[in-house]
Amino acid sequence: MKHPNMLTKAALLVALGLGGHRAAQAQATAATALPPPDAKMQQFISKLMQQMTAEEKIGQLNLVSVGFTVTGPVVSQDVDAKIKKGLVGGVLNTFTPVAARKLQEMAVSQSRLHIPLILGFDVIHGHRTILPIPLGLAATWDLPAIERGAHLAGQEAAADGINWVYSPMVDIARDPRWGRVAEGAGEDPYLGSQIAKAMVHGYQGPTNDMTRPDNVMACLKHFALYGAAEAGRDYNTTDMSRQRMYNEYLPPYKAAVQAGVGSVMSSFNDINGIPATANKWLMTDLLRRQWGFPGFVATDYTAINEMSAHGLGDDKKVSELALNAGIDMDMVGEIFVRNLANNVKEGTVKQADVDAACRRVLEAKYRLGLFQDPYRGVSEARAKEVLMQPAFLQTARDITRRSLVLLKNDNQTLPLKNTANIAVVGPLADRPIDMLGNWSAAGDAKQAVSILQGIKNVGGNTIRVTYAHGANVTEDDQLIKRLNAHGGQLDIDPRPAEAQIAEAVRAAQAAEVVVAVVGESQGMTGEAASRADIGLPGRQLDLLKALKATGKPLVVVLCNGRPLTLPWENENASAMLETWFGGTQAGNAVADVLFGVYNPSGKITMTFPRAVGQVPIYYNHKSTGRPYGGVALDKYKSRYLDVPNDPLYPFGYGLSYSTFTYDKPSLSKTSLAPGQGLDVTVTVQNTSQRDGEEVVQLYVRDLVGSSTRPVQELKSFQKILLKAGESRQVSFHLNPDDLKFYNDDLKWVAEPGEFEVMTGGNSRDVQKASFTLTK
Repeated sequence: MKHPNMLTKAALLVALGLGGHRAAQAQATAATALPPPDAKMQQFISKLMQQMTAEEKIGQLNLVSVGFTVTGPVVSQDVDAKIKKGLVGGVLNTFTPVAARKLQEMAVSQSRLHIPLILGFDVIHGHRTILPIPLGLAATWDLPAIERGAHLAGQEAAADGINWVYSPMVDIARDPRWGRVAEGAGEDPYLGSQIAKAMVHGYQGPTNDMTRPDNVMACLKHFALYGAAEAGRDYNTTDMSRQRMYNEYLPPYKAAVQAGVGSVMSSFNDINGIPATANKWLMTDLLRRQWGFPGFVATDYTAINEMSAHGLGDDKKVSELALNAGIDMDMVGEIFVRNLANNVKEGTVKQADVDAACRRVLEAKYRLGLFQDPYRGVSEARAKEVLMQPAFLQTARDITRRSLVLLKNDNQTLPLKNTANIAVVGPLADRPIDMLGNWSAAGDAKQAVSILQGIKNVGGNTIRVTYAHGANVTEDDQLIKRLNAHGGQLDIDPRPAEAQIAEAVRAAQAAEVVVAVVGESQGMTGEAASRADIGLPGRQLDLLKALKATGKPLVVVLCNGRPLTLPWENENASAMLETWFGGTQAGNAVADVLFGVYNPSGKITMTFPRAVGQVPIYYNHKSTGRPYGGVALDKYKSRYLDVPNDPLYPFGYGLSYSTFTYDKPSLSKTSLAPGQGLDVTVTVQNTSQRDGEEVVQLYVRDLVGSSTRPVQELKSFQKILLKAGESRQVSFHLNPDDLKFYNDDLKWVAEPGEFEVMTGGNSRDVQKASFTLTK
């Protein structure tokens, strides 16, 4: 029997003004930020909420887990019954048209008010067609390619029944021990901000029209400061000044909000003693009031429950704290469903705040067009047409090539000759699953191309390839058990390490060149995958040393999700190529670079240390009162006794098969009045006989300030293609905001004084010019 106040689906459509055929909407021209609810949305949702019971309103705040992939230790119980009772607002971990439609049908047909579900999933770097890990995507320094990749992922996710993706992850990270550096853009707030905007627009569309069936809602994460976890250990505490937050860690989050991201996910860590999920200053004062964010906030997996382990109280108390902080949706923990009604009854939570949270969740569903079409046109036929289509695979191959970073290339060892006799060795050479990397939840390793197979594909019949395993990725039995218990799928060769190495040496001795594919398995990076030792694990370094001893050119191909410590490798390899975890088309893309089909152009976005003792290490550090100037016997300076201060590879570093020279930058003026801008021009020449791309980088240093300032800050970059021998003037414009920072009073100011401008192909190899900002 229908409830007398039940709002039917037809009534929903009438209230929305969406009965009958929907007219195509013209693209907006300048709308990038997520707009606040308009009158029609407010009217529709107000009418709907008038029909809702207090229990149903709380139900909209409940996000449960159902399906093929479990991202945490809890699986939701009795989900069908809860959906029918209106006690579920969203579901994560369910995809495919059949599964998604089944859940949505239950919500819109069998619940009292027919409110559709929001369906979320971890679409991090591709859905079915897997792209490079985000740290690799960032290494492209190619914003259109990054946006294109996010849109590709969103198209596939939407066709597979998903309308909400948990990406982009924009946490600034400066400690490569932390496994989740793989999931972000690296250490720089400016580059991270540009990538955040590109990914939001890739998922949601450039105008944030999420009613379009090939767009999805993005979820900004992890808010906030998750990448600053102490000791590089996942979920660990974070403590920093507000000034550092505003200048160094918050900009990418703010950029995503300004770009119109539809939702935000709270982080696991505490911030200066208050867990993010209970942090009202963070979620309400900063995010909503200062930044004007109109969307909804979800927790990470069981984050409200975990506040009890932080020491904040029992379930009832942490329910109160989370809702009052500004959390709208409880992921999997079901704390709100069990406790909010009592919180309201006891007066620790206001009903108006529960209503506001419910309204924001309903607004998200409205923005996605779910009240018009809960299924968003999802069908098996559409999925078959969209998923992993040839054009997507070609796009993935192109993006992956752009992400690869040539770290070393002595004597033009690369590109390989097509007539070469090649020994391909190493534990990751024939591992398709490790090409996908971490957080490739819907990726299929059977569809991934290994590096060994890619070399055969691209080299063709003109090359000879001999393969040897060479070494296990690790010899640590306990680590193997831990990894394989959570999908690591490590195949361990039971032979003694010496026998495996000897086999590889024999293959090398019979070859002209050795390609050694080494690094980490995909399970060694990502969430809950921190490492205290970030060198090559197991006996892989022993393998490389044995291969080096053969005297054959040694090409080291790295597969990894973080910067590694590679001092021996850098000193002894003939060439070294950083390939990250390149995704479905990794093998073909790597081979394209190895054989010179594509000229590498990637640049690292996270500093590679010489030793783990240098960590945290990042280019935009501050000077001390006793900076070390490189004089070996200068004792009382900020330095190490056993290693240099400088990194193995600096931020922005990456080689090419082309070579480039830079002239000194020229400035349009050397004295600026407040509010004025400045043009910077630098001539870059391709001094080789091969066309190539170069990332021209612009840095600024504020030499005197009321607060200490970084020795460098990236302010702009351009990725350009220069033909062999071509010179080009590259121009940048520094605007007044580029000279500003948050001072000790958190005021956004540009202070008069001397500034340096630096241009170059990385943060270390730069040339300088100076100007003055007057009073």
